[in-house]
Amino acid sequence: MVQEKLKKIVVICGPTAVGKTAAAVALAERFDFEVVNADSQLVWRGLDIGTAKPDAVQRSRVPHHLIDIVEPDEHFDAALFVKLADEVICDILRRGRNALVVGGTGMYLRMLVHGLCGAPPRNAELRAKLARVIEKGGIEGLHEYLSKIDPVTAKLVHKNDRTRIVRAIEIYDSTGIPASEFYRRHRFEELRYRALKIGLDMPRDDLYARIDERVDRMMNDGWLREVEALKLRYGGEAQAFSAIGYRELLRHVSGEMPLADAVDLIKRNSRRFAKRQLTWFRSESGVKWHTPSQAAAIVKETSDFLSNN
Repeated sequence: MVQEKLKKIVVICGPTAVGKTAAAVALAERFDFEVVNADSQLVWRGLDIGTAKPDAVQRSRVPHHLIDIVEPDEHFDAALFVKLADEVICDILRRGRNALVVGGTGMYLRMLVHGLCGAPPRNAELRAKLARVIEKGGIEGLHEYLSKIDPVTAKLVHKNDRTRIVRAIEIYDSTGIPASEFYRRHRFEELRYRALKIGLDMPRDDLYARIDERVDRMMNDGWLREVEALKLRYGGEAQAFSAIGYRELLRHVSGEMPLADAVDLIKRNSRRFAKRQLTWFRSESGVKWHTPSQAAAIVKETSDFLSNN
């Protein structure tokens, strides 16, 4: 693919609660963007409060794509995201508008811009075996096993993130290579889009305070009732419930811990998740970092990028 012919997109990335949605809406209105979601939690229908989806006002101001597209008990992964994102971006550009890809799921963004990794396919037999292990002893044992075979990935993946733990073990089982090493060797060199990558960050204490405040606001907005309704409809084992906050509140709903302890755990896990996100995005090449308040600089970089052939 010749670079001059690559389609242009703008990407906004960064940790949870940093203000990506608000920045995206403001930028979109200025440059005729439509937003393409690249957050793995926003794809699920019904997971609204705890995933901080753009609200009705924001969606009425700017078209948003790839939000509320699968049921919580359906399968969704990075390969499917790339396929759907390609289709949406092509349609946006065909209509003469610009595509703004926004999210905090680093692997989604890397694969979209740099190409899919030729990782081994899903192994149904192994997954069934791992499911039995989890059912018998919980997910913690698999995370400990992952720490032995692939300590790099284990540090980046939450100990309760069943989807990513199982996938990392699956890659190791199929190739004999840790997932972290497998992806490092791939290097994602294809380059599928010309992308301006804008990273949002702020002082760590400010970010952590925003995370804590947002969790409290979500609880006041009825997050617990949302989780109770979802559990009643889908049970507690759906892929979507690996999302931070939902798994902790499910433990409360199941009688495993008091609500106050669950909320404190959500805040702690969210802060740790933000740190992992920043570690990922800081390792990405070409990201131009700003605080959300540096709107003028973001606007100028975007304008220069869009006008430069």
